[in-house]
Amino acid sequence: MKHWGKALILAAMMLAGNAQAEIRFGIVNEAYPPYTTKDASGKSVGWEIDLMDAVCAELKEKCTIVDVAWDGLIPALESNKIDVIWSSMSITDERKKRIDFTDKYYSSLASMVGPKDGVLGVGPEQLKGKTVGIAVSTTQSAYFKKHFADIATEKSYATVDEAYQDLSAGRIDYSFSDTGPLKEFLKTDLGKECCEFKGTVPADDAVLGAGVGGGVRKGDNELREKLNGAIKAIRANGKYAEFNKKYFDYDPY
Repeated sequence: MKHWGKALILAAMMLAGNAQAEIRFGIVNEAYPPYTTKDASGKSVGWEIDLMDAVCAELKEKCTIVDVAWDGLIPALESNKIDVIWSSMSITDERKKRIDFTDKYYSSLASMVGPKDGVLGVGPEQLKGKTVGIAVSTTQSAYFKKHFADIATEKSYATVDEAYQDLSAGRIDYSFSDTGPLKEFLKTDLGKECCEFKGTVPADDAVLGAGVGGGVRKGDNELREKLNGAIKAIRANGKYAEFNKKYFDYDPY
């Protein structure tokens, strides 16, 4: 009986160790190509998923994906429903009041698309009196409020796809988001038919952030440093460049 007792304790410890080894990655539950989307089977795919797989392989840890609405990502992290936000979240001072971040794993510019009318540019002259569609709780929303709120109108959406639909229907004048997903939209049938790239806004790290990183709970230094080490390693060993070629013709870092 004593041996059975020791065996049960050992098995419980092993199970606990395995549970702790699992890292739950919070991914936004909407298409955000080329970073995250779903294939025909419903499996999450995209650049950030390939990055996650490479990081987890480097760490030799089991990783799982948890789908979360964009504005629920930080609450899900704080309530321990996920361990890391891995969903194109820019590193900003405002967000760092609530969560910690890994080192950046890519840099992101913010741009606008609009109707095919030949009017290019995203300055005050082009935006005056216009309506700009932006997903809620994004750095683009913060940027708009700081730079354009006195000349244009912001219309908020739960997802960027909803903004694209209204843009194509002529209900808004611009869609404002990360450059990568906007360019992916312009490759779709809807994007090709309705819209064109208008331009990239000037950088403002105070609101757009200093790159995109993984969000972890305040004080979770062990996980943050493990992820940092893995990101650095796959940059150095060529894995980052290897999967990057599937999506970009440049280094997004």
